[in-house]
Amino acid sequence: MKTRKLSAVLGLTAATSMILAACAAPAGTPIVQTVVVKETEVVVETKEVEKVVEKVVEVTVPAPQAAEWTTPHPILSDIRVRQAIAHCTDRSALIGSVYGYLPEEERSKLFMDTFIPKDSVWYARNVDPNANIVDYPFDVEKAGQLLDEAGWTLPEGARIRVNDKKEPLALRFTTTNAPFRQTWGAVFVSSLQQCGIQLLPSYIPGSIWFGGNSGLRRRDFDIGAFAWVGEPEPPGVTLYACDQIPTPANNWNGQNYMGWCNEKASQAIKQANNTLDDAERKRLYTIVQEEFSKDMISLPLFQRLEATAYSKDLKGLIPDPNEYFSASADQWELAGKDTVVIAQGQEPASLFLLQESAAVAVVVGQLVFGVFNTSYNYGFQPVLYEGDEFPSLDNGGAVNAEVEIKDGDVVVNADGDVGTLKDGKLVDIEGKELGLTGKNLAGEDVQIAAGAKLPQLTVTYKFKPHSWSDGEPVKKADWELGYKVACDRESGAVSYFTCDRVVSYEALDDNSYKVVYAAGYQPPQYYLAPFGYYPSHRKIGDKTLAEIEPKEFKNLPELTDTPLGTGPYVIKSWERGQRITLEANPNYWKGEPKVKNIVVQIFDANPAGAVAALLQGTVDVVGKETLGAGQELQTVIEENAKGTIVAEPIASPTWEHADFNLNIR
Repeated sequence: MKTRKLSAVLGLTAATSMILAACAAPAGTPIVQTVVVKETEVVVETKEVEKVVEKVVEVTVPAPQAAEWTTPHPILSDIRVRQAIAHCTDRSALIGSVYGYLPEEERSKLFMDTFIPKDSVWYARNVDPNANIVDYPFDVEKAGQLLDEAGWTLPEGARIRVNDKKEPLALRFTTTNAPFRQTWGAVFVSSLQQCGIQLLPSYIPGSIWFGGNSGLRRRDFDIGAFAWVGEPEPPGVTLYACDQIPTPANNWNGQNYMGWCNEKASQAIKQANNTLDDAERKRLYTIVQEEFSKDMISLPLFQRLEATAYSKDLKGLIPDPNEYFSASADQWELAGKDTVVIAQGQEPASLFLLQESAAVAVVVGQLVFGVFNTSYNYGFQPVLYEGDEFPSLDNGGAVNAEVEIKDGDVVVNADGDVGTLKDGKLVDIEGKELGLTGKNLAGEDVQIAAGAKLPQLTVTYKFKPHSWSDGEPVKKADWELGYKVACDRESGAVSYFTCDRVVSYEALDDNSYKVVYAAGYQPPQYYLAPFGYYPSHRKIGDKTLAEIEPKEFKNLPELTDTPLGTGPYVIKSWERGQRITLEANPNYWKGEPKVKNIVVQIFDANPAGAVAALLQGTVDVVGKETLGAGQELQTVIEENAKGTIVAEPIASPTWEHADFNLNIR
């Protein structure tokens, strides 16, 4: 999204010629250009005469290279290869490798073919039985036909296919080093070998794979496997929209790690997140799922069966398919003990959650920062909101009124794209012209132009009075800093999607702020507060946090390692690679928790060790994100049946998948 600068060395005429020619030539191709150079020749006779002579000069200038991560992948950009991989993946064997103890009937229920589990009301075939979802049954013969068509043939006696240059069909396969993924990953590698596809596996620590400056975030993979944690309602804009592809040029903004740009799907996913009509949202999500399955840019593997295992003496913990167990930490009680030990399978890379979204960071983050709301049982519940209710159109906390737009306004069109109205055109941040059709309050098409009327949401978010863990009350300046950092283009945030659709933010007082969204923007989850806060008063050297540039936040130990929070616990110490020790926050707004200490013990990629410690009584909680879905899950289910511990398996909306990176550096 950054613009390139070209040096004009031959004057305005030549510079213009360079730009036009560069647009037409392949990236990296030297361009020979004809340039007209005007000179003045002075002839001395009886008087001075000015004479213009035109000379034709040929110069060669190098064309600008293609932006990084926009060059089509030499193998995976071919849809036939991706479809062949899908057909060659024995998903039944993958599921069996980690859930072998489940009856076949139960295992079959875990199959997925889109990014939404089949038991969801949002799943395409639950909305429309005739939805055109492409199925990819395990079929080695079909996979072979597709690969032959794509020019990848299997020489006689060979095991790996090659192209006409005799280059092998070899791809890097990257995922975490969790035993659960190594188990099914080995089956995945073996499965593809049957079709002559060589996968080169790399099992790396989750802190690197999910790090803010490495691995997945930097699209450093060919095929990358991980799980998306399901939500009560499917979002997906940052995952699948064309303008959410992270590259160096846009500072790695977005989570569309595949580099997938299907305009039909992109338009539908934005529209689905820009309407308050659930029936319309379901129709639009069906379109996205159809395109998702057709293009095969991400191979859904299976829906995870999960459980949080914990001591039967621990009361108040709430296991849930959507919410993390740590959201209930302020309600915990442990008979006869004042310390709860939590086992975690990896260490957080950072607690600067604007950049870090790994499950382990979220768990510790909930202990330190608390929660504005919870998401139990496929819904949302207010926690920190004033009056224990979300702002809504019904209670007056939100107003959705038609406004007359004018030149210079930020507007969201019917496709869900955001731009600024300029001289009758809607132009996005990169200067691209967008469609001029919008939707009015009645859902009717409206031509976007000065004087037209579109709906505009204004929402006031009100919170209960609360304080930072150092006793300083949360104040207006903290909310202002939260918005400033979240929307600063150099802060390193995962996405600026919401920021781009906010036209006005105002911290009203110490406990509330008001957001005016762009005309035409109708987010279905408008009632969830989009921005948080930071302790503006905290001293960092000789400055306060408010005086430091947002781009530096990700490098501050005071934010990454020892952040102040408003949650039930405070970080006391962090022994890297071993444990994080937290103590009860005496200034917690609900009152000091009954459990006085929490120790997060790191069991690096060792869920078996975590479960053993739970059974021995040296650990009290093994969360679903640590337990995984392998042999350890079977163990805790069996122990639960004996009454040794508590561990109830839940069919989770979290799903394992393998993403195909469509571009290379």
